[in-house]
Amino acid sequence: MSVVVLDASALLALLLDEPGATTVAEHLDGALVSSVNLAEVVGHYARLGADRVDIQAMLSPLPIEIVPVDAGVAFEAGMMRVIGEAAGLSLGDRICLSLAKMRQARSLTADKAWKVVADELEVDVELVR
Repeated sequence: MSVVVLDASALLALLLDEPGATTVAEHLDGALVSSVNLAEVVGHYARLGADRVDIQAMLSPLPIEIVPVDAGVAFEAGMMRVIGEAAGLSLGDRICLSLAKMRQARSLTADKAWKVVADELEVDVELVR
């Protein structure tokens, strides 16, 4: 199975057992998640009142690789801004897409807007629902 890059929406679908959770689970082993998208997931649970220890306990067993955002990924995400903003993509969205592009991997998301710009951004996108 090929490596995928998970967006925060895909990881949350798995953690919350939402539609698409099965699709994410099938690709989870060895999946990549950018540190920015991890921050989005942590922020979701923090906003709900979860503490750091509980959030870490929930995330640490997952067989995923957290990838720090380097200058190459940041630069690529910045270059995606014009196209991405027109489609409503956030910085976190563009970071995930740029990591997928740099790693020549497929990105998994629940955000349908990504499919609209995937070809233009030269990124393989799979919707989880």
